[in-house]
Amino acid sequence: MSDSITASELYPWCKIKYDQLENSPLRKVPFRLVKDSLEMGMVMAMELADEIRSNSAKGLTTRAIIPCGPACWYKPFTDLINREKLSLKKLVVFHMDECLDWQGRELSKKHPYSFRGFMEKYFYGPVLPELCVPEENRNWLNAGNIMEIKEKIEKAPIDITYGGWGQDGHIAYNQARRHPFSHITLDDIRNSTVRIQENNIDTIIALAQRTFGMAYQFVPPMSVTLGVKECLSARKVRLFSDTGAWKQTALRVALFGPLTPEYPITLCQEHPDAILTATIATASHPISENPEWELFY
Repeated sequence: MSDSITASELYPWCKIKYDQLENSPLRKVPFRLVKDSLEMGMVMAMELADEIRSNSAKGLTTRAIIPCGPACWYKPFTDLINREKLSLKKLVVFHMDECLDWQGRELSKKHPYSFRGFMEKYFYGPVLPELCVPEENRNWLNAGNIMEIKEKIEKAPIDITYGGWGQDGHIAYNQARRHPFSHITLDDIRNSTVRIQENNIDTIIALAQRTFGMAYQFVPPMSVTLGVKECLSARKVRLFSDTGAWKQTALRVALFGPLTPEYPITLCQEHPDAILTATIATASHPISENPEWELFY
């Protein structure tokens, strides 16, 4: 276990060509490469639909932790549900995180980082009313219901966790803790649970660049999140990314690196049924594409 990944450790992982990742003998967690967002959206849609269909055929409820994003899968999923008349009445959704303002309050649903607003519009809204997830089965996170959500998750097993990862390999909003006076161990990350927190500066910068032309002033400074404990409690964990450059290094650490609190996603290496999926743009890396670079001297 390492608290910090060095450049010399990182270099050989980043040198591997994207098309060699799936079959690399050094890989520590299963990996699936897809061409682009379109293919990823179809994979995500079909995988969750298959889980729901299988459980429904047995008369079982499906309990799923669902993220806001990647956005590529919402339309394929809702189209599939409507086309096949697959009922979501027995789907229980635990939304994995939400952005908050500086006082810990929910954002306007029209804010681009209101996850609830986005998912009501794109995940729930397009589904035919007779098929849609009941309101009482939609478990939204906010500053006032942390213990309620935690207790609901603990009552019964989670079937599947969907998610992405951040620039530091955060799952949900389980960022690498960078507080100068509060050291967090790997066990702390592993056992982390539902909480409110300040967002890291690097997270704010990444989101500012992605959405606001680097206007960090518009990025929500706080969040509420399920912990790694809840996210990795599911029987299946499926993490996806199609957002390219700012996820590339975290993917390499997840696949090849040691368990480390610097990259929470490395804990997927301990899960018995976890798969990471990335597009070519996310699985590529500048180091592998520029072998002439001299980075050590």
